[in-house]
Amino acid sequence: MKWFKFSIETTEEAEDILISDLYDCGLEGAQIEDKRPLTALEKEQMFVDILPETEPDDGTAVLSFFKEVPEDPDKKQQLKDETKALIEQILEEDSAFVDTGSGKITVSETEDIDWINNWKKYFHQFYIDDILVIPSWEAVKAEDAEKIVLHIDPGTAFGTGMHETTQLCIRELRKYVSSETRLLDVGTGSGILGILSLMFGAASVTGTDLDPCAVEAVADNLKQNGIDPAGFKLIIGNVIGDEEICREVLETEPAYDIVTANILADVLVPLTPVVPRFIKKGGIYITSGIIEGKEGLVAKTMEENGFEVLSIREQGEWRSVTGKRL
Repeated sequence: MKWFKFSIETTEEAEDILISDLYDCGLEGAQIEDKRPLTALEKEQMFVDILPETEPDDGTAVLSFFKEVPEDPDKKQQLKDETKALIEQILEEDSAFVDTGSGKITVSETEDIDWINNWKKYFHQFYIDDILVIPSWEAVKAEDAEKIVLHIDPGTAFGTGMHETTQLCIRELRKYVSSETRLLDVGTGSGILGILSLMFGAASVTGTDLDPCAVEAVADNLKQNGIDPAGFKLIIGNVIGDEEICREVLETEPAYDIVTANILADVLVPLTPVVPRFIKKGGIYITSGIIEGKEGLVAKTMEENGFEVLSIREQGEWRSVTGKRL
């Protein structure tokens, strides 16, 4: 499917009023590009792997709206002209109340699949200690032949290894995974933690996730890395409050050696009281996805639920807390 993309050069100050007025006129789904630094709360809420590099904030912004391209050439040109005229009218009206900037309008055509290729601008091979993480469109260099190589592409499920929280988990897993390890990964996403654990020698992995997109993502990543899917069981559902899902997790393995949860502090707090049900005494509980300032809350919750806090690690603005079940 093809779409017209109408991009408007404007200012951060004018973003809200322009979006509101254009929504009222039938243009929806605004894409905002500006250079405002993200707040800690925004980073926690976004919790994404890949953020494009940004320039210093100069107050400018680009708003983009999308309209499906008609197949009929005459209707196509009519839609393009009418939409551009509508945007020009809104810009003129709003400029009486707010600085709308240059107001330059650019019209282009795009396709649904373009987002896949756009990842290639931002996602390139990188290292996590002796692990090489590499997308399918890049080749392993000769000097990296002896490294642990994880093949993974960005997709709809969280987890490429680029995010600090994922790297914190990976480093903790390296310390504790053995050939005996049965791992439960809550919120497995792309399956990256489970897949690397199998590469580190773990006996088996069970992953849970709320998002059905994880099914395809995990299957693709297992295949890319040549790992037998029999060693990785994925369960779609929530272990917090869903007894049926809890039973399925326990049917797979009555007690796990390691439980990982790279989620968010606000989810870790209600999750942690459930974890002792799944983990062996002496088992290791690795948590991450914790924005700076909330690690104390997670550590306290662990201690209140029968865990000894072993370590609190940091990378950038993110924290991980690792505990041992007493």
